[in-house]
Amino acid sequence: MLAYKRIYKLLPLFFSYIAWSLLNDLGGFLLIRHFPNTTLRVFLASTIIDSFFMFCVLIEISMSVLKPVRSLLPRWAMLAVAAFIGLAGVLIWFLVKFPGFDKLQGDFQTYAHLVFTVSAMRLLFFLILAGFSQLLSIGWRDRELQIATGFGFYALASITVGILHWNLGAGSPGLDRQYHLLDQMMSACYTGSLVYWVFSFVQEVPERRQFTPQMQNFLLAVAGNARAARVAMTNESGSKPGRRNNH
Repeated sequence: MLAYKRIYKLLPLFFSYIAWSLLNDLGGFLLIRHFPNTTLRVFLASTIIDSFFMFCVLIEISMSVLKPVRSLLPRWAMLAVAAFIGLAGVLIWFLVKFPGFDKLQGDFQTYAHLVFTVSAMRLLFFLILAGFSQLLSIGWRDRELQIATGFGFYALASITVGILHWNLGAGSPGLDRQYHLLDQMMSACYTGSLVYWVFSFVQEVPERRQFTPQMQNFLLAVAGNARAARVAMTNESGSKPGRRNNH
């Protein structure tokens, strides 16, 4: 459906991410099936790549949301968005400790922490877009919010199932059955996000509305203050005696 709608022209990173996710799931399944001893390493490596990919996708969607005012923003706006998303990820990584975290060890703890951090970023991104949808002039029929909704739903399921997994553990037949049942619920939520995206992308997209005047003024004020601060720092550094050239 994404290829049919030529989403690769509008959101090439998101299109590539979905393709990567499907190939990664298939490749990971085959690797683990033939080399079961590498399960954790396969999960960790694919999650690291997936996390970097997701970071880029969130930047792309953010810039797509800002499309009505892109011409008014400075050239470094994308770097500012990337820095904001990166800072949010770092804060989540260091500040959030989920229940059962101390029970995990080694690479499994790193893997679980990374999954939780990326899921929390997806959920936070959805909440921000949904919460500020009026100011951003986007609705549920806009591609950006549809994509964020799919990510948010799957992220909430990932966080919930992950916490239950890490506290439940495995080892007895009863626990193993519950553990596998949670895996099946996770797969159902993943499939649900894909089905929601297919349904959403079948629909026609309305013409993108312009930002509210209040939001335009706010973005321009932020960009103007940042530009003024950069110019002031440049002038201050250039006026220092130690940096003047003597002729």
